[in-house]
Amino acid sequence: MPCERLLSVLTCPLCPAALEHTAGALRCAGRHTFDIARHGYVSLLTGHRRAPSADSPDMVRSRAAFLGAGHYGPLARTLARLASELAPPDATVLDAGAGTGHYLAAVLDALPRALGLGLDSSVHALRAAARAHARAEAARWDVWQPWPVRTGGADLVLNVFAPRNGPEFHRVLGPDGALLVVTPTGRHLRELREPVGLLAVDPRKEERLRRSLDACFRLDRTEPLEYAMRLTAEDVTGLVGMSPTAHHLTAAQLGDRVDRLGAPVSVTASFAVSVFRPLRAPQ
Repeated sequence: MPCERLLSVLTCPLCPAALEHTAGALRCAGRHTFDIARHGYVSLLTGHRRAPSADSPDMVRSRAAFLGAGHYGPLARTLARLASELAPPDATVLDAGAGTGHYLAAVLDALPRALGLGLDSSVHALRAAARAHARAEAARWDVWQPWPVRTGGADLVLNVFAPRNGPEFHRVLGPDGALLVVTPTGRHLRELREPVGLLAVDPRKEERLRRSLDACFRLDRTEPLEYAMRLTAEDVTGLVGMSPTAHHLTAAQLGDRVDRLGAPVSVTASFAVSVFRPLRAPQ
């Protein structure tokens, strides 16, 4: 059940009105009503807005298992540290493309009175995100669309391996807010690319990131994060299963390729963690 402070941040996606909690749903003064699922998230998508392609149940299970094993723990800790530097302890944190809520939970642990809202289009991921942290809520939404969030209502926006809607990031952030973006570098998972058939990271990804945000943000700093992971065959299977490569391989093909790896195997995790500050007005 969304708390009053988070409800003050949300707006009706069909009109500008505020939302109130009533009888297992959120409702605005115009009587637009959005049910809260029994798993705890609220779907703000309507018949006029269809969800884009989203993570499948298998992808969500793979992601939960891989992240739960701690392989991306250094990344979660880096985000938590940066969040504690960038946002007040009672911040409102939005996670755009929150997935299972793993990184949002890490950030909320670092901000003792903060509240979080995760937006994602996958109902399967949102079932996990709604339970990820006691101070987090989850809502189904297409982050490419204008968000059902009050202008200037957020202190911190997270964007971890997710679509980047620069104008909406800017609109929902307060003037002293910050945007934290994580992208993989060209070295990320390089040992698995040929043997397993992982899709390659676009070498111009960082350039595209900057272009997508240049009109609304200035880059404050970027922290590189790179380390070696020791992965079992099960870990590699889960890692591939949570990625877009999963759409291009059958289970048998993946199993055969992982077997030939001779796991355990050392695999590079390599990320760029960037801090952006909003410009006073979009240029």
